[in-house]
Amino acid sequence: MPSVLSANTIPISLFGHCESEKIFENVTKQGTMVVTKNHLPECVLISPMEYMRIVEELNDLSLLTVATDRMAHFDPSSLISEKEMYRRFNLTEADLAEFDEIEIE
Repeated sequence: MPSVLSANTIPISLFGHCESEKIFENVTKQGTMVVTKNHLPECVLISPMEYMRIVEELNDLSLLTVATDRMAHFDPSSLISEKEMYRRFNLTEADLAEFDEIEIE
């Protein structure tokens, strides 16, 4: 994983010199920039696209963690049949036919 300081850096003082628009354009192009204060990282600016990519990656990781945990504790004897599921929830094939198909990624 790259260090915060290996990213593109910009001193916080440039924000006071009407450079914000230029800085934000660079963030949009590059994805991220580290704002420094006294030569130390103060915060990280990220583009909306990069933010969404990170959020999606974290969501995927969370789902993977849940799936891995479930598989580690999977007990085949706990499975129930489709017929039993219909019985427990008082469902029929006709009930399910009323729903639109769902696309699962």
